[in-house]
Amino acid sequence: MNDDVEDFATTGIARDAVPAVPELSALLVQLLKGVLYREDDERQWTSLLRLQARVREQADVLLLDLFLDEAEGYAFLKSRPDPDDAEGAPRLPRLVARRPLSYPVSLMLALLRKRLAEFDASGGDTRLVLSREDIVELMRVFLPEGTNEARLIDQVDATITRITEFGFLRRLKAAASGTRDGGRYEVRRILKAFVDAQWLADFDARLAQYRTAAGGADVDDA
Repeated sequence: MNDDVEDFATTGIARDAVPAVPELSALLVQLLKGVLYREDDERQWTSLLRLQARVREQADVLLLDLFLDEAEGYAFLKSRPDPDDAEGAPRLPRLVARRPLSYPVSLMLALLRKRLAEFDASGGDTRLVLSREDIVELMRVFLPEGTNEARLIDQVDATITRITEFGFLRRLKAAASGTRDGGRYEVRRILKAFVDAQWLADFDARLAQYRTAAGGADVDDA
């Protein structure tokens, strides 16, 4: 059986059907490091579309699934849900860790997702860009009463930094005019994969929970 495989690989017949190992390895390394965006690396994106079956096979060994959205142009590896414990079977370790989200982070993600849905419904540009002041106004009504302006700005800045680290926001370069401002941010469309349509449908009920939790308690987010 091994001889047959070697013969096939060296005859030159359908050689292009066997992906180069370095190309596949580069894809897996990129996906293990984070999200792959079409706009950031068109060459790797094209390779992923061609080799996605092989990527899925390799990810399966690590108990990961490939999430690929061709329309939106992003892909990432996602941990599988924990199976129901059966007869005391040990839980397998996770390669991609889950992190609890604080109230401000969870709230900002929810508000940005709603704003993205409204933006898409307007049928305008494909990139939603918000200033820091825009994000402050989104958050203001849900933060504890009596929060002074300086503390509000500090909290929003810290939350923006955290969400940027998660990859849901991307800070844009300052304008050529050099005007100083709080920054402008692109809302990355991968947010749609983490806050789905059903979650968004329950948004009003969740906002009521956020108002109740305005004292600063942690909120778990799916």
